[in-house]
Amino acid sequence: MRQFSIILTTLALVTSCAPKEKEGDRFEELFHGELKIVDLTHPLSETSPYWPDPNGYAFDYDTLIKQPSGAPGMGRYKVSEHLGTHMDAPIHFADGKSSIDDIAPNEMFGPAVVIDVSSKCAADADYVLVKQDILDWEAEHGPIPERAIVLMNSGWGNKWEDAAAYKNEDEKGQMHFPGFSAEAAELLIKERNILGIGIDNFSVDRAIATDFPVHLIVNGAGKFHLENVANLDQLPPTGAYLINAPIKIEGGSGGQVRIFAVVP
Repeated sequence: MRQFSIILTTLALVTSCAPKEKEGDRFEELFHGELKIVDLTHPLSETSPYWPDPNGYAFDYDTLIKQPSGAPGMGRYKVSEHLGTHMDAPIHFADGKSSIDDIAPNEMFGPAVVIDVSSKCAADADYVLVKQDILDWEAEHGPIPERAIVLMNSGWGNKWEDAAAYKNEDEKGQMHFPGFSAEAAELLIKERNILGIGIDNFSVDRAIATDFPVHLIVNGAGKFHLENVANLDQLPPTGAYLINAPIKIEGGSGGQVRIFAVVP
C-alpha cells in the first residue's frame, strides 16, 4: 500500500508539472489516456544482444507448462543482472554503496533530460558525449532540472534487433559503441543534482574504454545507470518524466528494469 501511495504521489508530481492546456483533474488526464506513456524497455528473448565475455549470458527461457493443459501456464528463465534494459545499482562498481534492493523508491522517479548525439555517433561509433554537449543542451533548453535522469540518445537502440550490429565487433573481437566521457560524468555528478544517467546501448562507458571511468564516477557517487534503454528517439529533449521499476534482488548489483516515460 505504501508503494502504491508513492507511485500516486509521483504521478501527481508528473501531472502537476505538465503544462496546463485546460482546467481539470490532472489524474483524470493520466488515467483517461490524455498523457502519452512511452515504454523505454526492450523485451527479453533468446536473441537479445548480450555482452560477449565469460560473464555474459544469453537469456534462457524454458516453458514448464504450456497452455492449453488444464493448468496455469508457467515458465522459468535464467538471466544475468545486466542483460537487456537494466539498472546498474551503485554497488555494481562501488563497494559499500546501495544494492538494487536498497535504492529508495523516491530515487527511481525524475525528470528526463535527453541529449541527442545520434548524428555524431553515426559518424563515429566510438564517440563520447562531452561536457560541451551538456552545455549546448542547457543553452537551448535551460539548466538541467534538479534530480534529473540524464539520457544519452546515441541512436544505438535502433540496432537492437540485429545483435551483430549492436555489438559492432571488429576483426579482433573489439566492440565499438558510444558512451559518456569522464568529463561529462564529472560535470553531472559534481555540478548538477542528478539521480542517474542512462544510454541506449550496452554501457554508459564506450566499448573501447578499458577502465570503466564513467561507472566508477557515477556509481562511486551513489548514483545509478540505465543501460540498453529503448525508444529514446520518441522522447522530447525535456519535459518527460521517468518511472523506473527494477526487479528487487536482495544484494543485487543491478537488475532488469521496466522504464516508462510520461510525456505531457
